[in-house]
Amino acid sequence: MILPVHDPAAWGPSLDAAVDAVNRGAVIVLPTDTVYGVGADAFSPPAVAGLLAVKGRGRQMPPPVLIPDVRTVDGLAREVPDAARALMEACWPGALTVIVNAQLSLAWDLGDTHGTVALRVPDHPAALALLSRTGPLAVTSANRTGEPAATTAADAESQLGESVAVYLDAGDSPLGVASTIVDATGEHLRIVRQGGISRARIVEIVGEDAVAGDDG
Repeated sequence: MILPVHDPAAWGPSLDAAVDAVNRGAVIVLPTDTVYGVGADAFSPPAVAGLLAVKGRGRQMPPPVLIPDVRTVDGLAREVPDAARALMEACWPGALTVIVNAQLSLAWDLGDTHGTVALRVPDHPAALALLSRTGPLAVTSANRTGEPAATTAADAESQLGESVAVYLDAGDSPLGVASTIVDATGEHLRIVRQGGISRARIVEIVGEDAVAGDDG
């Protein structure tokens, strides 16, 4: 079911359907500023397992978690370095995913995370409106593993089909490229994947000394 979320004045019923799907443990597709994402309730292990199955991915590649704003970080992460916080404050909402140490008390199972979680606040009004109602969502790019990332809801539907309960359609993805991923669990920040935020921008925010030389 593809539902429009182009106009904030009219997207209420579409968001209602997506929230209902998340609450019952189903998998949805949502727009973000980078590419379309396929998501599920981060705190429901069966829903996350369903998400990985839809994606065609095993537990060894756990999904990132989208959150509504930076204030959510401390409920999900611990020992967040000052440099990582500086990046979050400067780049969120935006195309930056930050890997941090997860709170030990969290009752979730995102896969083989080794005690970490990858967090991002997307810069997309429909995604933020959805997250404000659902809370954290486990979200990865809306494509089958090995296939191109979807930049439209129709692209996502062509790959994922009826395994997804609701597709939220906001038109073309603004950036069309994935987020940059930074690992903040070590002594220095390490760029795991280049994407929508450049290494130069990261260095501008935190300084060259805070970023590992190997940008993966």
